[in-house]
Amino acid sequence: MKKVVACMLVALALSGCKTSPTGRTQIMLYPEQQMDEMGVASFDQIKSKQAIESEKSSNQYVSCIADALIAQLPNKYASQKWEVVVFKDDSANAFALPGGKIGVNTGLLKVAKNQHQLAAVMGHEVGHVIAQHANERVSQSSLLQAGLQVSNAVMQMNNIEYRNTIMQGLGVGAQVGIALPFSRSHETEADIIGLELMAKAGFKPIGAVELWQNMEKLGGERPMEFLSTHPSPDNRIQRLNNKMHSANSLYQAAKQQGLSPNCKM
Repeated sequence: MKKVVACMLVALALSGCKTSPTGRTQIMLYPEQQMDEMGVASFDQIKSKQAIESEKSSNQYVSCIADALIAQLPNKYASQKWEVVVFKDDSANAFALPGGKIGVNTGLLKVAKNQHQLAAVMGHEVGHVIAQHANERVSQSSLLQAGLQVSNAVMQMNNIEYRNTIMQGLGVGAQVGIALPFSRSHETEADIIGLELMAKAGFKPIGAVELWQNMEKLGGERPMEFLSTHPSPDNRIQRLNNKMHSANSLYQAAKQQGLSPNCKM
């Protein structure tokens, strides 16, 4: 029985193998349409609970940056209708969801000092969408849960002593050893995609580094990186700097094409 279940899990995982925009192998088990529907539903729920900024200049500023970034997306994403909403929230945050949804908090507008820095965050968030990270995370959670259930069933059938303690250890191991690094790899990949996207749109790539320097100045306690879903700001800055030469080449090419956004509050 356990061999049959294990083979089913492997077959299911292999059937959903795809490649990310950076060439990383991904497992995605859910149809894109289903993920889009989930994204739209989640966004509608957020809008029903969170105050929306009505101030015209903020909305125009964020939409201006979004339009420039969206124009550089792969066709299937560039051609879809995107909804961009500015939320009244003091936290320095933004997000994008499958189904063409972008949210930006007013608190981020105080940390991202110019269009280039804000484009870095928005490009990063859109990067999560075009790399289908949400699908990957849901698929990963499904496989992890199935794997733990199989492990528990096998130990029950074999009357393994200390089964509950072992299962707790497996749960922690799956979280720290798989789920968190998996999430950090998403953040790093979204940083790279976002950096290239903003450069292709005509925003200065150095804005991404400056943004994370601003974030670092905010301070606050953070967990150790290996227990966090996000890389540390220092590591992000280093990786962004490593990609800066190629990003600047994309930026120069964009300028030659006449792409020079002028988004202002």
